[in-house]
Formats: sequence, structure tokens, C-alpha cells
Amino acid sequence: MADAITKETRARMSKSIEYLQKELRGIRTGRASTALLEYLKVEAYGTLVDLRDVAAISVPEATQLLVKPFDPTLKNGIAKSIESAELGLNPQVEGESIRINLPPPSAERRTQLSGQVRKIAEETRVAIRNERRDAMKQIDARVKDKSDSLSEDMGKNFKQEVEDLTKSKISEVDSHSAEKTTEIETL
Repeated sequence: MADAITKETRARMSKSIEYLQKELRGIRTGRASTALLEYLKVEAYGTLVDLRDVAAISVPEATQLLVKPFDPTLKNGIAKSIESAELGLNPQVEGESIRINLPPPSAERRTQLSGQVRKIAEETRVAIRNERRDAMKQIDARVKDKSDSLSEDMGKNFKQEVEDLTKSKISEVDSHSAEKTTEIETL
């Protein structure tokens, strides 16, 4: 039963890591990446949808993105969404596609992006610690419940397992954020 608590905690912590990775992919570095625009919200047919659902995004050159809308009537709306996303991008509408040149970020912009990475990483650490706290409360409740078969020693073992898992996941967060920060600061 308490093993179910640790499994559930592990799954929730892993989801936090997945969210972190998704968010970090969307942060711009000096190189072009389709992940920069994939989850950008665009108004299409009266609703907000991800850009990847209404257009093909490709990387024709190392510092350039090409967006080809499946429906050419959406190109101006897509261009406006890219401009207003505060990514520091200037899309150019060319025929039925949109070309985006990615200038290398200035030193000030790289500092901002590094700060953004640190903020997202800290939010993920907090989420992981909250999962740890919840698991510890569940284990404590099971130990106090005399009708439950969980002894104090077993409770301590499960708590240690949750603690080790937390340390592991937080070091994973640190690793991902350090990697992204290095990528941002390297020209």
C-alpha cells in the first residue's frame, strides 16, 4: 500500500520533469529549433490552437525557421502571434510561408533567458518538494492508523525512499537547467 504512495509520487515528480523539459525547449537559444514555436498559441477558426496543429515548422538554416500554414489564409494571424509572443522574433511573410531569421540574442537578452530558465527550474523544484511533502503526510497517516499494517520502521523506510527520489529528481532538474543555461550563454 505504501509502495503505491511511492509509485504515485514518482509518477507525479516525473510529470514535473517532463513539464520542465517542454518549457525549456521553448526557450530560445542562438540556434533555430522548431520547439521554439510548436506550442505557440495561434487564433485559427475562432479558437486558440498550437501553431504545430495549423502549420508545418522547419529549420532550413541554422539561424532560420520556416512556417508553412496548412491553410494560407492563416499566415497573417500566425505572423501576428509570433510577433506578440515576446520571443524577440520578427517574422517575414513570403508568399504562402513565413520566414523567421533568428539573430543571436544580445548579452542582455541571454541574461533574461537564463533568468527565465532559473525561474522555471525553481518552480519545478517547488512542485517536486510539494509531492514529497504530500507523500510524507500520507505515510505518517498510515503509520498512525493502527488498523493499517504499516509499522514505524516500514514508514521510515518509505520516507527514506521518497527522500532519495526527491534528491534524484531535483538533481535532474538542476542538470536540465544547467544544460539549457550553458546552451543560452554559448554563442
